[in-house]
Amino acid sequence: MRQPQQGATNVVGKPPQNGELGTDGVMILFKFACAIITRALFISVSLVGVWRVTWVKKTDSNYWFLTLLLLPLVIEMIITLKRRKGQDYKWCSPPIFLFLITIIPSIWILELDHQQNKANDLQCRKLDSWDNLKNMMALNETQGNVSNYMENVKQLLSHVCPNEWILTLHQILLILVIMGKWLLPRGGGITREELSQLLLIFVGTAADILEFTSETLSDVKDNNHQLVYIILAVWTWSMLQFPLHLAVVNSKTDGDDEERVQEVSLFTKHSTDIWSVVEALFIQDGPFLVVRLIVMTYFAVFHQMLVFFSIKNFLVVILNFYRLAVICQDFRPS
Repeated sequence: MRQPQQGATNVVGKPPQNGELGTDGVMILFKFACAIITRALFISVSLVGVWRVTWVKKTDSNYWFLTLLLLPLVIEMIITLKRRKGQDYKWCSPPIFLFLITIIPSIWILELDHQQNKANDLQCRKLDSWDNLKNMMALNETQGNVSNYMENVKQLLSHVCPNEWILTLHQILLILVIMGKWLLPRGGGITREELSQLLLIFVGTAADILEFTSETLSDVKDNNHQLVYIILAVWTWSMLQFPLHLAVVNSKTDGDDEERVQEVSLFTKHSTDIWSVVEALFIQDGPFLVVRLIVMTYFAVFHQMLVFFSIKNFLVVILNFYRLAVICQDFRPS
């Protein structure tokens, strides 16, 4: 009888050799990297916001304590990497929520300070054209050499208008929320199709929110702090859409049997549609419409774009009520 050769191994049960990394290992490392990179971007932008606050409020160094708001995000990153291998959750996204907590206070402080000191912004430079950018860079080059590079950078940044800083933070915040959600490893229960749909919704939502803050805050008159607080409060409330996945994730489980399907309720069958209607009515277009009506009636601000966006919000609210009525009317419990 032929003896097996020495050193032969079972091919089927062959363990991976040293230095080999299976597909699962590569995917785990990739998810770890995406989770860490996304949170690192969140932390970096939040630090930029805190730094800008301390730059504006030079006489008060206590604003550096805003960096303590980063601790929950760091703790969440450690827990998620350890227990969930970097994967996000099905119904919500804690890192995005914690990122909003870290950056929103800085934007509030910058917005309020800008509204109180508009008269001091006459000597600043706007970033609204290539010529302005070239002039700023040329000014920076003529005011120093390579040895004073950091001082030149500080001087260059000091020439930028406070409103340009705030608008840039708003834009980076919205872009980073969308890109961060894309980079974060998907949680169990959310499919690629649902993720792509969620990202498309985020893009439209971000455009509406940016338009609301930039257009409405520009209508604020001097020493009208009440309106600024109202606009920032509604803006903060509208940003809470981004950590939630309720408008795309179906509430039904994959293991529903025929009896449970027969006893399905209206909310279970149309949960995503109902949540999208709720978000439009109570988180975004509804509050936006109320604020714009207050601006036109109580604060006596009136112009063409304000009227147009008010009509747009009104149409969205009416159409969502119509959609909700159609869903309820077509639902027939079997």
